[in-house]
Amino acid sequence: MAKRHVTSLQVSWESFDPVEYVIRNYLDMHPNDASIIAKVRDHFSDHFRHSSQGARGAIDVGTGPNLYPALAMLPWCENLTLFDMAPANVKYLIGQMPSYDAHWDKFYDLLSRDPAYRHLPDPRSRFRSTVKVSQGEVLDLRHCQGRWSMGTMFFVAESITTKAEQFRKILACFMHALQPGSPFAAAFMEHSSGFRIGKRHFAAHDVDAEEVLEGLADHADDLALHHLEMDKHLNREGYTGMLLACGRRRN
Repeated sequence: MAKRHVTSLQVSWESFDPVEYVIRNYLDMHPNDASIIAKVRDHFSDHFRHSSQGARGAIDVGTGPNLYPALAMLPWCENLTLFDMAPANVKYLIGQMPSYDAHWDKFYDLLSRDPAYRHLPDPRSRFRSTVKVSQGEVLDLRHCQGRWSMGTMFFVAESITTKAEQFRKILACFMHALQPGSPFAAAFMEHSSGFRIGKRHFAAHDVDAEEVLEGLADHADDLALHHLEMDKHLNREGYTGMLLACGRRRN
């Protein structure tokens, strides 16, 4: 039987359970997440230390119930859009805005090893005043060219389709939404073909380092790709580790 390709528009994201996902992945900080946070923190800090100004607008694409990409951008932007299509994720994110849950503090503590994060007086207040939640389909970002001046997209492009062509389109939409010169970070599950939350299976596109680099090559400068070894707590089909791409939107 031929493999059925799916896109995010064909998946019933109403059945995604963000609470279960948080319990499984983010109540504790796992080694791969700690490594990613440190690398993204240093990437953004290095960029803005050599820049005359911060970012006016930032976007985290496909936020889901994961706040640490947004926290990594918090000191550097005037406003921060959390962009997701799943109704349950949107509800979860709106619920985090007044005062995000205490388990996210350990993630910010790691960010705070850099002075720019440590000297932010009240991260929760900053989050509350800076963040807005927007519901939408990732491919709709093709209509938002150059709107944001920094961005993140973690475990999204490969998790909402099984199709290589669609994966490349998602990467392109993310990159086109950024202004030239904008710093970005994007993370991927290496060789994952899907995952299960509750009784629902969510298909994924099996990606490797070469495909990620090829997908970003036409859009990015100063591109660095980091490989992180497999975290045993993750239960994903075929998963062999994580890939983290950091760079700047091509001028």
